[in-house]
Amino acid sequence: MSEKYVVIDTETTGNAPKKGDKIIQIGAAVIEDNQVKQTFSTFVRPFQHIPVFIKQLTGISNEDVKNAPSFSEIAPELLELLENAYFIAHNVPFDLNFINQELIQAGYRPFNGPTIDTVECARFLYPTAPGYQLSQLADWLNITHDRPHQADSDAIVTAYLWLNMKEKLFHLPAPTLKSLISLAVYMDSDIGSLIKHAHTLNKHHTLSEEDGIEIYKGLAIKKLEPLQKKEQTSKENILGEKDFFSTDGMLARSWSDYEPRQGQDQIAKAVKKAFQMREHLLIEAGTGIGKSLSYLVPALFYCKEADRRVVVSTHTVNLQEQLMAKEIPLLRKILPFHFNAVVMKGRNHYLCLRKFKQLLNTAPSTYEEVLGLAQILTWILETNTGDVEEINIAGGSSSSFWEKMMSDETTFSEASSSWFPKNYYNRIREQAKHADLLITNHALLFSDLSKDSGFLPSYKNVIVDEAHHLEDLAAKNLGLEVNYLDLTQIFHKLGLMDKTGYFQRLMVYEQSVHQHFSSSWYQYREDHFTLLKYEVDELFRMLYQFCMKTVQTKQTDVGRISIRYIPSIELSSDWQVIQDSLKRVLVLFEGEANEWLSFYQHLSSHAPSGSLEYGLLYDFKAAVKEAEDVCDQLFALLMEKDENYVYWMEIDKKGAANAAYLYARPVDVSDLLADRFFAKKDSVVLTSAALTVENSFTYVMEKWGLVDFAPSVLQLPSPFEYDKKAKVFIPEDMAAIKDGEKEFIIQTAEFIYQAASVTEGKMLVLFTSFDMLKKTYYQLRQWDEASNFVVIGQGLKSGSRLKLLKAFKQYDNAILLGTNAFWEGIDIPGQDLSCLVIVRLPFSPPNEPVAQARMEKIKSAGGNPFREVSLPQAVLRFKQGFGRLIRHQNDKGVVIVLDKRILQSKYGMHFIQSLPKLPVVHKPVDSVLNDIAAFLGD
Repeated sequence: MSEKYVVIDTETTGNAPKKGDKIIQIGAAVIEDNQVKQTFSTFVRPFQHIPVFIKQLTGISNEDVKNAPSFSEIAPELLELLENAYFIAHNVPFDLNFINQELIQAGYRPFNGPTIDTVECARFLYPTAPGYQLSQLADWLNITHDRPHQADSDAIVTAYLWLNMKEKLFHLPAPTLKSLISLAVYMDSDIGSLIKHAHTLNKHHTLSEEDGIEIYKGLAIKKLEPLQKKEQTSKENILGEKDFFSTDGMLARSWSDYEPRQGQDQIAKAVKKAFQMREHLLIEAGTGIGKSLSYLVPALFYCKEADRRVVVSTHTVNLQEQLMAKEIPLLRKILPFHFNAVVMKGRNHYLCLRKFKQLLNTAPSTYEEVLGLAQILTWILETNTGDVEEINIAGGSSSSFWEKMMSDETTFSEASSSWFPKNYYNRIREQAKHADLLITNHALLFSDLSKDSGFLPSYKNVIVDEAHHLEDLAAKNLGLEVNYLDLTQIFHKLGLMDKTGYFQRLMVYEQSVHQHFSSSWYQYREDHFTLLKYEVDELFRMLYQFCMKTVQTKQTDVGRISIRYIPSIELSSDWQVIQDSLKRVLVLFEGEANEWLSFYQHLSSHAPSGSLEYGLLYDFKAAVKEAEDVCDQLFALLMEKDENYVYWMEIDKKGAANAAYLYARPVDVSDLLADRFFAKKDSVVLTSAALTVENSFTYVMEKWGLVDFAPSVLQLPSPFEYDKKAKVFIPEDMAAIKDGEKEFIIQTAEFIYQAASVTEGKMLVLFTSFDMLKKTYYQLRQWDEASNFVVIGQGLKSGSRLKLLKAFKQYDNAILLGTNAFWEGIDIPGQDLSCLVIVRLPFSPPNEPVAQARMEKIKSAGGNPFREVSLPQAVLRFKQGFGRLIRHQNDKGVVIVLDKRILQSKYGMHFIQSLPKLPVVHKPVDSVLNDIAAFLGD
């Protein structure tokens, strides 16, 4: 099949051709017979000035285009190239709109031939690519890209990108191509005929062992290797642990880049002792020690010596992936024995092939669903795990599309299903049973403990990294949480009135095959379901109004109104009406659930095993169970009271009239952790960079219920030379927040702007209030009319924390304003970050329900809530925030604290003393700015 493809790239004066923006450069590459046969490139005279930011982006100046041909002069040559060709571009709508607008203005017809968008095609042909910008794809595929944002260079790169993609397309197995043909009709690119041609060529191809692909129930999937069994290791091989971290030890002999780090050997010995003596251990290890290797080595030796599994739990998926990508491969090369290390996440991270196949047979509901299905068709040819973190899917694991295909509790019920042998979730569970080292996350660890789900295989030894999150995550997983959206999404899945829902699709099957249920029975279901939905709407509307009318309402950091309540003690008439409404919901739901289950039981005895309907029945029953669980939680949240729990509700003041959120959390988790976690494990090692207050572990030992266990402790400072690498500045003449928030925000914004001029951006600003962040952001934007800095505000620019960090690193002169999530767990090494600004000391908001309830409990027991709860929490958070600055040995930077309380209050010394030994300077603002310039300029 000989085709002509013309790859076009344009550089322009802006983004809107209909508003007068013009082309300033065109690049083209002509592909025939799978080769670039011809190239074309020219500057284009736009008859207008090129904006400064376009000149900075492209490097194209007014001088470059001054004597260039007009578009009308080059149009005939361009049209000749495009004759009988596919128009290809990386983001076709942009380039084609400009080309067509210019063609029309020059008196020619617009191009209306077939188009292919390499962004769209890359999304489904390269589902695991890190991103879909041209430069990202070029780096990933090792395509040389010398001059990004120059049309001639971009066109050539896009041409080679297309050749790569076309080759991959024509090597896809026939079942994959057959499914893609169905999806291609919904795509923007005219790629359907190419996919059909590839399918014609491949449909008679017989897969061989070398292909590593198998066909299962019409899906082409990667043939997975047999599960590894746990290997027994002879005692002679378990040697070398004692000198592992020494200058001439096992690590140094095997790794040429190894540099011994102070404290690594101490951590390793402490972990070994804790495991051998069956005791718990607390380790505070400063940044740069290399604690991951320090605890992994003794853990792996212990696994082999004692023939026992060790679990490593992290707070973030990022750290899990770092361990598997960096530390584990290194140790596999060095250690004298084989070991199995498995990463295990919650079931919702794993693809369910049955549900995917089910969705593939249903008309897609959105364009994103079309691309998502196409992505997964390609991805299942490559993945060993089915883990959503591998795939660059729109919305990731939180997207509504992924929710339709992820593994859930139905997986347990599918043991007899013909899909079960190919279930990724089941496979990871089996792998975990044979793991020496099992790496998971805190959320799964505590979810497993709180629900006693048995998701994790049995273990007695666990290392909890990033352990400072322990209390909050335990409270969250032992708590309750329900909102209107949760319930309506479940109702949507049940689908009694939605054609894409489980019930409606099963009804079509039942009526066409069995006709056991009468039309009146179906009508009753619809009527009763309508009434149930109405009552649920009413319940949440009443909750919303109750929250609005309550005098003691307070606003949360993200702008919600929040009130605390006590379920069984609220005696107002409004609360009685709410409880009566809930009772109506529960009665209606119970009646309907019984009818739904009878429907399920009848069909499950007739639906053929392995059929589409058989799978739908599993999903329908799971949705009913999910709705039952939410109703049980609603009852607990609105009708029952646990003395150790705090209850509150939140509403969006500007949101829908039923947008109410209900929460319950344990106030004190110490007994729960002691009984359910520490008492049941032989040894728990808890480590973090911030566990001590005033050099004591007492605070965390008390709040985690560890005091009675008398754990061992180890505190190690960072090996970094903070006295040479960092300075803390506290401006003396800043406004105090107590003197007026408006003045404080103006001075804060002014200082940030001035300091950014000295540091050339590269600044992270940490807030404790989103409202203050937002006001500071808009003040900065108002002053920075010349756009000297790229100001990025968390919650004000769309994107996850990772996307915001990526944008921050991309620009040389960026200022990143962050709250909560940015105080910890982010790594911005080297020149990307030279200045950290802490706007206010990180005390928890006084109206935060859990913190408030904890302080009330301390006060009622005769204690001092500030000294026992507020201050130590804030000090630990301050240490975490400070840790964002110096991440590696060669980093250098300054920390500026704008909160005068650190100097003026009696407790301010606790924050300063929590830092490593380094210079702390308090001077007027002008002197501070001069000192920063001098320090960073050295």
